[in-house]
Amino acid sequence: MATKPKIRLIYGKHYQRDVVEIIFEYNQAIINRLKEKTTSTWSRSKGSWYISVSEFRLNDFFEVFKDLAYIDYTCLQKKTAHTVGLEKPAKKLSDINLPNGYIEKLEQKRYSPNTIKVYVKYFKEFINHFEGLNPESISKEEINAYILELIRKKNISKSQQNQRINSIKFYYEKVLGLDKEYYQIDRPRKDKVLPDVVSEKETLLILNALDNLKHKAIITTIYSAGLRRSELINLRKTDIDFDKMIIFIRGGKGPKDRISVLSEATASIMKIYLKQYKPNYWMFEGPNRTQYSPSSIRNILNKAVSKAGITKKVTPHMLRHSFATHLLEQGVDIRYIQTLLGHESSKTTEIYTHVSKRSLAKIRSPLDRILEDNK
Repeated sequence: MATKPKIRLIYGKHYQRDVVEIIFEYNQAIINRLKEKTTSTWSRSKGSWYISVSEFRLNDFFEVFKDLAYIDYTCLQKKTAHTVGLEKPAKKLSDINLPNGYIEKLEQKRYSPNTIKVYVKYFKEFINHFEGLNPESISKEEINAYILELIRKKNISKSQQNQRINSIKFYYEKVLGLDKEYYQIDRPRKDKVLPDVVSEKETLLILNALDNLKHKAIITTIYSAGLRRSELINLRKTDIDFDKMIIFIRGGKGPKDRISVLSEATASIMKIYLKQYKPNYWMFEGPNRTQYSPSSIRNILNKAVSKAGITKKVTPHMLRHSFATHLLEQGVDIRYIQTLLGHESSKTTEIYTHVSKRSLAKIRSPLDRILEDNK
């Protein structure tokens, strides 16, 4: 009967970090299992695999390898200075200092306040993970292992994975000015799935459930023009052209400017709303004539969805997806839809070329068609 190989676990240090070293004679089966089932990383300097003490769980490790090898963990039972890290509370992000130039470069590149907030949060968490290390000394392999650790331990979404990668790449490529090929992290494959949408019938139920004029104008505008919530908030009175029946979206995601259709039904609601509420600068204003808040839009929609008797969760962004889906269903060319949504990565002039006045004249907002069909 063949004897199982032995894995010995010991505490160690790697670049000033407390780690558990995984010692064994060369065995490809063990290596494959380490790669597939653990967050371990290969250390060329140590000539061994290791796992951060903060992430190591002996029970989990034993379950992974109990059928493949004997686990010698006697060294882990000894009280050493390395065990202190297991009980150390997480450092507050507010206490973590960013490298010089990180925030300044984000501002110079004109990133949105929300994007800056996300990048700062994720990059601070990255720095905290490699506490004590100069970020410039962290290897690509260690960063890939960090991302993998987040996927396995925290089950981060693909969207969050991309945001975290971008926050890291921004430092190395934009702040330090290193070449893109120098620093490459594997990105998640995008799921080829259809976005969540509401049906045309559900759309009407939601809009009809809105009694407040301002609320109706807000939700109707989001759906009928395919706007992001942030784009609705940033709409100015001057961005609505009632003569040409178009809406100007300034500094959309990217940031890019574009135009979208102004529904006849939406235009009618807007005119009454403007006359009654008399907004000063922003099309939709909150208290003290400030911009409307994102949370207020979400709350408005949630109440309307509940009142309409719709049980599934509906978000403002689902209305944008529904706008695109309903246009596609009524036979509008996909290229026009992509441009109306701002999905084309082209300059403003190119957007106006793709969506000319002649093109827009052929496009009806799905809201007008739905209302006509349901008379």
